[in-house]
Amino acid sequence: MKLEINNLTKEFKENVILNNINLTLESGKIYGFIGRNGSGKSVLLKIICGFYKPTSGTVILDGKDYLNSNEFPEDTRALIEKPKFLPDLTGYENLELLASIQNKIGKKEIDDIIDKMNLKTEANKKYSKYSLGTKQKLGIAQVLMENPKMIILDEPFNGVENSTADKIRDLLREEKKQDKIIIIASHIKEDIYKLADTVFEVDGGNIKEIS
Repeated sequence: MKLEINNLTKEFKENVILNNINLTLESGKIYGFIGRNGSGKSVLLKIICGFYKPTSGTVILDGKDYLNSNEFPEDTRALIEKPKFLPDLTGYENLELLASIQNKIGKKEIDDIIDKMNLKTEANKKYSKYSLGTKQKLGIAQVLMENPKMIILDEPFNGVENSTADKIRDLLREEKKQDKIIIIASHIKEDIYKLADTVFEVDGGNIKEIS
């Protein structure tokens, strides 16, 4: 799997958020993007997901220019900014509802990801009662549960206790072994350096490889 970002620029009105970005991301690696809040990290991730169209440039996945076809990238799951679920459903019911859209997984896979994310004690509580960290864990669970080929996580450790954060890192390292593209963005350098094979800094509309 290969994701190619070519001459990508994104402007909002007269503000240049991303300026002529060129990147090639390949499966079997974890890529980390660091930068202050508002630097353009989330905008880049939203463009990759097909939520925004670039002002100019292309995003090619395995030879397909999916953005210009008004499509979403194949076999991709993402958590960008704050997770949102139906407040009156339990965590389990929310995952079950999402899984029913494509029917790729069943109860076993949902139970497995709940266990891996340390969500057993909260799975049957309503989402409206969840803490920030628990909401974050449920958001990551919905990204991982269907075994996607490309994983995109924005500030994945926000509010998550240290023991679960370590578990998530181990999970992502295992996911990498399955020949996936994993993209993580954070304003906390330590979160990125602990995981990423390649680290990029996002600043002033530009992206440069720093490690």
